[in-house]
Amino acid sequence: MENKVWHAVYQDEIPKEIEVPDYPLHQILAYTAQKFPDQNAISFYGRKMTYTDLYKASLAFASALQQKGVKKGDRVAIMLPNCPQYVVAYYGTLTAGAIITQVNPMYVEPEIKHILNDSGAETMVVLDDVYPKVKAVRAETALKNVVVASLKPAPVPLEDGELFDAFLQSGGDFTPPRFDPEHDVAVLQYTGGTTGRSKGAMLTHRNLLANLIQTSEYFKPVIEPGKERVLTVIPLFHVFGMTCAMNYAVYTGAESIILPRFELEEVLKTIKETQPTYFPGVPTMYIAITNHPKAMEYGIHSIKTCNSGSAPMPMGLLREFEEKTGAVIVEGYGLSEASPVTHCNPVFGRRKPGSIGVGLPSTDYKIVDVATGMEELKPGETGELIVKGPQVMKGYWNMPEETAEALRDGWLYTGDIAKMDEEGYVYIVDRKKDMIIASGYNVYPRDVEEVLYAHPAVKEAVVIGVPDPYRGETVKAYVVLKEGHELSEEALKEFCSAHLAPYKRPKIIEFRNALPKTNVGKILRRKLREEEKKVME
Repeated sequence: MENKVWHAVYQDEIPKEIEVPDYPLHQILAYTAQKFPDQNAISFYGRKMTYTDLYKASLAFASALQQKGVKKGDRVAIMLPNCPQYVVAYYGTLTAGAIITQVNPMYVEPEIKHILNDSGAETMVVLDDVYPKVKAVRAETALKNVVVASLKPAPVPLEDGELFDAFLQSGGDFTPPRFDPEHDVAVLQYTGGTTGRSKGAMLTHRNLLANLIQTSEYFKPVIEPGKERVLTVIPLFHVFGMTCAMNYAVYTGAESIILPRFELEEVLKTIKETQPTYFPGVPTMYIAITNHPKAMEYGIHSIKTCNSGSAPMPMGLLREFEEKTGAVIVEGYGLSEASPVTHCNPVFGRRKPGSIGVGLPSTDYKIVDVATGMEELKPGETGELIVKGPQVMKGYWNMPEETAEALRDGWLYTGDIAKMDEEGYVYIVDRKKDMIIASGYNVYPRDVEEVLYAHPAVKEAVVIGVPDPYRGETVKAYVVLKEGHELSEEALKEFCSAHLAPYKRPKIIEFRNALPKTNVGKILRRKLREEEKKVME
């Protein structure tokens, strides 16, 4: 790749290009177990697992899969929260040459059935608490083997599933398959399905390994291999948690401090007890910690670096969190189709709050016109962000038309509206589908949300477009207030009037106790739109 304008931002030790070795993703665990055999790989409620233990367990899992007849290229569905069994099943499945199918444990029966049937998975690893949902649809799927994991000290025996620990003991001789890392799919990462039925992004071994190398090279100034502790509370079945927490920890020989969900008091207590150094999260997590009245008493200053992704980071929150913790929050950007990271603000270089930073090593990108996707736009002009690099997916599973739409001449069309400045920093303006058109004007929800977050009484805010007989669409805001604060609709509208053009101002404001969120903590605009649609009907 020729020199790009954003390469000037890189520190001396960050390469412009990376080399991706020709080995499968799970090989990183073998190498780390060799280099740091006695280093803790996992900490889970005080229980520890070394890299040697993790490597042996993953081999046992791979062997047990082979005994069950699982062959290279077969799909193995994993439906677990963050727990040691997830990590073992993940690396064991890859070692056996099978393809991981990620399934959110919060999914309901129709969603589970769709992913199992779409992927053709015949083997599944599932948590005992959610197994009844799988059992309800099992007869309508191709499932042959179900392995049930439990977080309880004494799991209850099952009639038609095998317990995880017993499964680990059921292996025998293991024959390692041969891999073609560039073409062999490692993970089917299902997108949220907000624009229709859920699609499985095919991420190859090379895609995922490349993204690990890209992120670790980019974060090299703050990484000490074998010494870091990663607070792993972001879900591992989500592409951000998979790459930036679990795989990143294994690749760098870090200890992964695993929690199954984000519960504020438990997270703060864990921080106090384990003193993590790196915390990949989403803005809602940082909001919760920042607003806790006694956050400083929990030793949150141990955190050196935070990697914020999945949703835009309000600038006021970023400053407040950094002031309280002393940590550096770097806002980045990615998507399932890119394994996921493509951009990030530099850790020690020039950060531009509100931007997603610049491209990672070996990542190319540009802004193109929304209408045709062909014309490259000048700095400052708004269009669709497209990216290219070794982390970009092979395509969508069994969806050639959607693949052709998303991948054109090697470029991934992200569906995100963005602009780039003269130095190559990118600013996400909004999702193409989230844009509101009010009286012919384009309104980007993020512009309005930044103003709402700037009000001292506002804890969380989200904006959508609702039908309006005169304007076509009008702006509606949903707002959650900070504890102990009061605010009227009129007062907040007046505040917006001082900071927003008339067509951008929320005409309707609804105060709520909470906002609907994804499992990662991302606010669900789609859910709010659906609610509005029902009201209109």
